[in-house]
Amino acid sequence: MRIVTFDDGRGPRAGVLRDGGVVDAGGPSVRELLASGRQAEIGDAQPVELDRVRVLAPIPDPEKIVCIGLNFHAHARETNQEPPTTPTFFAKYRNALVPPGEVELPRFSAKVDYEGEVVCAIGARCRNVAAEDAHDVVAGYMLGNDLSARDFQYLTPQWGPGKVFDGSAPCGPALVTPDEAGPADAIEFSLTLNGTTMQSSSTADLIHSVADVIAFLTKLMTLEVGDLVFMGTPAGVGRVREPPVFLSPGDVVVVSSPTLGTLETTLR
Repeated sequence: MRIVTFDDGRGPRAGVLRDGGVVDAGGPSVRELLASGRQAEIGDAQPVELDRVRVLAPIPDPEKIVCIGLNFHAHARETNQEPPTTPTFFAKYRNALVPPGEVELPRFSAKVDYEGEVVCAIGARCRNVAAEDAHDVVAGYMLGNDLSARDFQYLTPQWGPGKVFDGSAPCGPALVTPDEAGPADAIEFSLTLNGTTMQSSSTADLIHSVADVIAFLTKLMTLEVGDLVFMGTPAGVGRVREPPVFLSPGDVVVVSSPTLGTLETTLR
């Protein structure tokens, strides 16, 4: 199942992609749909054509957006860092979330970088989840792009200043349930910049798996339905290239996956 948030003029609503359109899921939000467990009850109503609605970020109102840093072996190698023994994480906020489409580059930075990622969405309120039970609380997966202003990211020991600008977390195109997304440790994805492949990897290269990350985070705090976990980016980021590659107005960044779809962002 591929779950979206859409607006047909009545405000944001939960929907399911079907037959090239979107079927109203009968609820006001994806978070409420997931909490109710009614996904399987969605009927066979006639889909509304996508060009007649506005598709938003799949979960536009999470309580938390947790981002895992330095979580791919190949990315650790390209940055000459040892793989961390404990997950490193930072936060983004709702202002960062945008669907496929356009993102305005921040005026304060000249060094915005791309980071293609797989994003895990939480489907049940949970605390102290064992790793072997972690997949039971996963609602699904989507693609993300952790846009990062590198010149501000490293102004302080914490990365927040470079990570929180408006539109810095494009995500989508839909929340794909685990049965369609495939095994959590085998989700393939890639990122192209203006048609050139810059990143290509799989969650098989994660340092800390989805299950381990959920177990670690829920040891520290309660995760709520709809919370998003950006799982980290693979090798190929712009800042470590020679010469470095940063984003400019007019650039088109596409994150794609055989199972999760395509997330396209145009910078302006």
